[in-house]
Amino acid sequence: MNEQTSTIPEGYVRNASGHLVPEAQVRDQDKLRDQVARDLATEALELSGKLAAFRKKALSDIADLVSIAAAKYDVQLGGTKGNVTVSTYDGRFKVTRTYAERVTFTEELEAAKELINDCIMRWSEGANVNIRALVDRAFRTDSKGQIKTTAVLELLRLEIDDAGWQRAMAALKDSIQSAGTSVYIRVYQRIGNSDQYQAVPLDLAAV
Repeated sequence: MNEQTSTIPEGYVRNASGHLVPEAQVRDQDKLRDQVARDLATEALELSGKLAAFRKKALSDIADLVSIAAAKYDVQLGGTKGNVTVSTYDGRFKVTRTYAERVTFTEELEAAKELINDCIMRWSEGANVNIRALVDRAFRTDSKGQIKTTAVLELLRLEIDDAGWQRAMAALKDSIQSAGTSVYIRVYQRIGNSDQYQAVPLDLAAV
């Protein structure tokens, strides 16, 4: 039992500020809201636990499959990392294990941003409005205050014949720092009898 919950006297509830409130003074609407939120959160925790267990099992099963294949051909694996796809015999389902490098940025990103802004200020308006929008989007932070890696890396794909821009891109490249790798498990189901597959959604936003 949660320590905080166990210390609540009978007939009282604890509010969000940590204060004890007589249960009789809590509005019915507040009680109803509390029950809905508590029930949904409890179910979400159970689902999260099941997803974590599924991920662990999937990684273990695929690793075992790779090891069996290596042993069959008397091959010594040099490491555990590697992208793998396993499919059902009828091709209806496939599961992929994918490793992706995580990228962060050093303080040199600020220098790159300043050099980019210098370019935009120097260039004439009009033709570069779209580039300004792209740059603003690239350096916009998410809800956690983090720079969106993909948006920043998109700037490197722009082919602009300008010495200042090239210096900015050099600074941007120097700011990129590896933060290790992440491993992803994705499940796909074939669409009818076609050669196309669609991902089985494993997050709430995609269901």
